[in-house]
Amino acid sequence: MSMVCQKCRKQLPLPPYSLLFRCECGNMIPLGNSERSLPIQEHGRFSSKMRRFRDKFRRNSSRENSRSPSPSVSPRLSLIFTKPAPSGKRALLCGVTYKKEKFRLRGTLHDVHSMSDLLVGKFNFPNDSILILAEEEAYKPPTRRNILEAFKWLMEDLKSGDSLVFYFSGHGLRQPDFCDDELDGFDETICPLDFRTNGMISDNDLNDILVKPLLPGVTLHAIVDACHSGTVLDLPWVYKENRWFDNRPPSGANKGTKGGRVFGFSACRDNQLAADTSAFSAEKTMMGAMTYTFIKAIWEIPDITYQGLLDHMHKAIENVNKGRCPLLKILQRKIDQEPVLSSSEKFNTNTRFKL
Repeated sequence: MSMVCQKCRKQLPLPPYSLLFRCECGNMIPLGNSERSLPIQEHGRFSSKMRRFRDKFRRNSSRENSRSPSPSVSPRLSLIFTKPAPSGKRALLCGVTYKKEKFRLRGTLHDVHSMSDLLVGKFNFPNDSILILAEEEAYKPPTRRNILEAFKWLMEDLKSGDSLVFYFSGHGLRQPDFCDDELDGFDETICPLDFRTNGMISDNDLNDILVKPLLPGVTLHAIVDACHSGTVLDLPWVYKENRWFDNRPPSGANKGTKGGRVFGFSACRDNQLAADTSAFSAEKTMMGAMTYTFIKAIWEIPDITYQGLLDHMHKAIENVNKGRCPLLKILQRKIDQEPVLSSSEKFNTNTRFKL
């Protein structure tokens, strides 16, 4: 994609996410509504330490874009995971710490282990049905290639009755939408370990790979603890203010399944940041606010419903914010995020939550 400077008529590469672009002649070119600028704050899963990368990414976006691999799961890539995908229940859990980066996260490995314990202990997932990508020797790293390959494993040989889980704990970003697929004008993305060199994975990619292939009788629960993740699967329906809102794209593109069902739980709305915090732990253990409240509600409340799960997550975050010491509010930042439920179809949210 490119654009033309109206002052000097020079053809320019279009940056992947920037609302204002400066031509070599000095002309400033607006690319969107300045009120939609990407929020950068110190307390989010997209921290202020990423500012330098953001600026560098904008300068090098054209070069990096040209060498990024296709977002689809290519059949030409050899499957790097040796164990076959089991029938019935299976889960892919990704925890990206970005260890060597200044914008590293400290709670993602804890999040992945907590989610694995929940799946095994509460929902009877076999241990060999859970594939974990993390930056520890016991696991394969959550690079872009490995995540795409793991999607291939997760979606292999689907049969009616299969229950799938995709969990991601890491950074998320936004970039302008040029396909008229987004009501707010932005695509949401997740950031693999090597996203600076090999690119992000967009909501369009996630929808194409995880949503569209689902057959009747197959269910996917996607749980994404990242910034800007509200509609990260581009699902047609979003639940807020206790009712369903139509999230189908203005372009008319099909974002649904082949008959299967998808339920998405996201850490926050598309314009919000997700917290990596120790506010919920007496031992000051770092964890994702969304992951902690999600898992805690399920363990503590038998037969919890989708509505009850959302309500308890909201309440837990509200209680932590109220419990901040008035004298230390500058140091104890408010967790400003609202967990979001989305779905491939409207349903009664008082339905029991199960995996």
